[in-house]
Amino acid sequence: MDMLLQPPTPHVLALVLYLALALHFWRSHWRGAALAQPVRGLAWWERTWLAVALLAQGVTLVQALFPAGGAGMHFGFAVALSLITWLAVALYWIESLSARMEGLQMLGLPLAAASSLLPWLFPGQQMIALAEAPLFRIHLLVAMLAYSLFTLAALHAILMAVTERHLHSGRMTPLFAGMPPLLTMETLLFRLIHIAFLLLTLTLASGVLFSEQIFGKALTFNHKTVFAILSWLIFSALLIGRHRYGWRGRTALRWTLAGFILLLLAYVGTRFVLEVILGRTGG
Repeated sequence: MDMLLQPPTPHVLALVLYLALALHFWRSHWRGAALAQPVRGLAWWERTWLAVALLAQGVTLVQALFPAGGAGMHFGFAVALSLITWLAVALYWIESLSARMEGLQMLGLPLAAASSLLPWLFPGQQMIALAEAPLFRIHLLVAMLAYSLFTLAALHAILMAVTERHLHSGRMTPLFAGMPPLLTMETLLFRLIHIAFLLLTLTLASGVLFSEQIFGKALTFNHKTVFAILSWLIFSALLIGRHRYGWRGRTALRWTLAGFILLLLAYVGTRFVLEVILGRTGG
């Protein structure tokens, strides 16, 4: 009985709010006839509860990054994935103030709900010895912002592919009937990719130029570096193809998802293998 009277822990609160909002958006945006409901952005109360969910997940991230009684900063695949998702939803919250981004709720909120539990499910993290170094903090912040923007771009690309399929099949719901034109969605997609690509370039450049100060050792070509460089090459090819050859539609979506998968493997994937499969927290 006492346990029922205790306030929910931040990760449980974030989980419940994300799932409740996802269910609400599914019932109000994805179901019913195409013209059953007017097209609108986020209501003030939807935006408020999403902000509360973000705040709760933010608390869990601070607790995971800087454990009570622990020294230094702990950072592994679970915290990285949770932080990337948190930043992506936060950026969506901000971006939705000025742009129509319907549909991303149904893709992003379940992902955010799952990621909010990851630091609790996988508490073993790699301790970062150089967390106090200013260059490392800048490098980490820029990298996480790049990851989160590419996450938004990947979710946006998936939504565009689903929207295009529904338009061709004629199966319309309130969500797809209220979507902006595909060309408008594509413009938003490439705006996200341009900003994320710039941040990824800064991440790689800072890693190369300041490897000794940031990581305490010279740059080595390990799995993280190789996957990150491959991802950078794919996104650079996509942007060149966009500007020189007018790449769009399915071609752009495939390149976006391919680059995002490689980028995800660069840190989250390798840390998952080391921490969960191999049971190692270093390296």
